[in-house]
Order: sequence, then C-alpha cells, then structure tokens
Amino acid sequence: MSRTNLLDREVGRAMSGLGAAAKQGLGDPALAELVVIRVSQLNHCAFCLDMHLTIAREHGVSQKQLDLLSAWEEAGDVYDERERAALALTEAVTVLTGGFVPDEVYERAARHFDATRLAHLVALITASNSWNRVMVARRVPPGGYTP
Repeated sequence: MSRTNLLDREVGRAMSGLGAAAKQGLGDPALAELVVIRVSQLNHCAFCLDMHLTIAREHGVSQKQLDLLSAWEEAGDVYDERERAALALTEAVTVLTGGFVPDEVYERAARHFDATRLAHLVALITASNSWNRVMVARRVPPGGYTP
C-alpha cells in the first residue's frame, strides 16, 4: 500500500483549520512556531521541522532560540518565563509521561496564559502532534515546503 494516501483532502483541511485557529487564538506567531518546532523535535518529524524553522525565521524568532530549543530548560535567559511555561506544557502534552499532564506544568502555563489562550496553546500542541504523526507515518522527507 502506498504511504502517500494516508490523508484525505477533507481531513487535511480540517487539520489545517485547527492549527490555523489555534495559532490565531494564541496571538503570538513566534511562540507558536517555537511550540510547533519543539513538538516536531520530540516526534522526529523532519518535514515539519524544515517547514516550521523557515516560518519561525519569517516571524522573527532568533537563531539562538532555534539553535537551543532542544535544550530550552538549560538555555538560561534565552527563553522568557512565558515561553518556558509554553515549552514545558508542549513537552508534557506531547510525551504524556505517566499518561497525563502534571498539574504543576498545567498550572505554570495557566499563570502566563488566560483560559482562551491556554486552550489555543493546547489545541496547537495537539494539532502539531497530529500533523507529525501523519507526516512520519507517510515518511515525508524534508525539503518539500515552499513559503
């Protein structure tokens, strides 16, 4: 069976719509790209990494932040507290260690995001994980994204 037919056009539109709504509701394009890149790092999705690194640069994310994202917890003041809270939640939702998101991680994020923006952040993490799984299942290589 071909791996190229694992995503129906209608499903793709729905997934794209969720991601776009989540990014818009989050209201911070640079942070949104940091989140999507971190999800893609954790899921080993080369296509999504390639695409979102390009988009992040377009939104003014610094090269230093991009370079140190995989070690964000040890990166000192490269990320502010809001970004750190979002990245901690990103990892907790993506990895689901122990089968749930720890209360302290969720509460940390809730101190930096109102209820609506927090819902959009969780939706963005969820949408990104879904895209990663589709692209990894299809074995889509990097390099196919054009802005």
